[in-house]
Amino acid sequence: MKRINNSVIALSLFLGMANANAQEKRTLTLDEAVQLGIQNSKNLKIDAARIEEATADLLEAKNRQLPELKVSGSYMYLPIKPNVDIKLPGLAGGAGGPEIHQVVYGSANLSVPIYSGGRIKYGIQSAKYLVEASKLSTENDKIAIAYNVAQAYNNLFKANQSIKVFEENLAASQKRDETFLKMENNGLIARNDRLKANLQTSNIELQLLEAKNNYNIANINMDLLLGLPETTEITVDENYIEEGSDVKPVDFYVTEAKENRKDLQALAQQRKAAELGSKAAKAENLPSIAFTGGYVAADIPKFLTVYNAINVGIGVSYNLSNLWKENSSLRQSQAREKQLAATDELLNDNIKLDVNREYQNTDYSKKRIAVFEKSAEQANENYRITKNKYDNGLATMTELLDADAAQIAANVGVINAKADAALAYRKLLQTTGTLTIK
Repeated sequence: MKRINNSVIALSLFLGMANANAQEKRTLTLDEAVQLGIQNSKNLKIDAARIEEATADLLEAKNRQLPELKVSGSYMYLPIKPNVDIKLPGLAGGAGGPEIHQVVYGSANLSVPIYSGGRIKYGIQSAKYLVEASKLSTENDKIAIAYNVAQAYNNLFKANQSIKVFEENLAASQKRDETFLKMENNGLIARNDRLKANLQTSNIELQLLEAKNNYNIANINMDLLLGLPETTEITVDENYIEEGSDVKPVDFYVTEAKENRKDLQALAQQRKAAELGSKAAKAENLPSIAFTGGYVAADIPKFLTVYNAINVGIGVSYNLSNLWKENSSLRQSQAREKQLAATDELLNDNIKLDVNREYQNTDYSKKRIAVFEKSAEQANENYRITKNKYDNGLATMTELLDADAAQIAANVGVINAKADAALAYRKLLQTTGTLTIK
């Protein structure tokens, strides 16, 4: 029996340790969270593939300026004797010609582009601009991810702080319930007043449960966003809410946005590529000139053998149909230029709107902190006064509980206001393209 008890105790200890280690705790600063979010972003993996695709297009454009060397060969068997009629004097022909049953033929052709109207040059330059545009789009996505992580981090912080406030107030409320129970037993307060206090405690418990539920949801969201196991419990750095203490005039942020927005820079590269695309389309109406060279060898047994048939020369190619066909590629490219120009104007207008909106939100968020701090100060003082009045029989239980509830709401409001102000400042930096990714 003793052995069985010892085994049960050992198993219980093992299971307890397993449960304790099942949920890993990890402390992350906001910058560390942003780095993890970027490293594990599915969107950035898609962006990386797009950069590879644009780079492959650039390689294809560069390959067009390299020599083309083609080698071909063939062997043909002739089961029926062909009718060979040679017209050259002195050579026999017709039905009495040689027996021909097989032909072997081989050739090598070399072409080196000399002039193509600029199509190759424009194609290479355009591909380079598109590669750069893809890279800038990726940088813009990184900034967006940095803000998304900050938003999730902010939600986790607010939920965690709310839990602390509610736990502190729940402990005080439960202690008050114990005091009121003793007072009821001694006939000092009515049972109804004690039940009102118990109801207040139950309300705080419900608020605490809701805060813990919000925290768990926010924590799972952060785990998925950062690529961590879903059982990882993240501890946030509370100092991040001090960001954004020094906000400059709005004109400063508008200028910053025009200089640093990656999507605006990417659009500029796309416009350059489209302009070169129009030039390349115009070049379609020009001839192409290339240096050509070749080698031919052939063997027809009992009839003909050719080798060392080397040729060199200049080849000119021009599509005569361009004289009566309209250049549709040019019209498409010009339409693309107009589209990108209009998009650029729209994006500039949206940037001004975004910066001004987020600047106002940041200013509003900072002002809210002062209001909530004043409200919390008033609520705390009101509770102290009401508690003193209640102790001296000058205030009702209802007034005391109302003052306590207002105090809790005000203290939670201060925390949320500070967190929201820090997030609003980060959103402002995102709209200017200067959100730091360390």
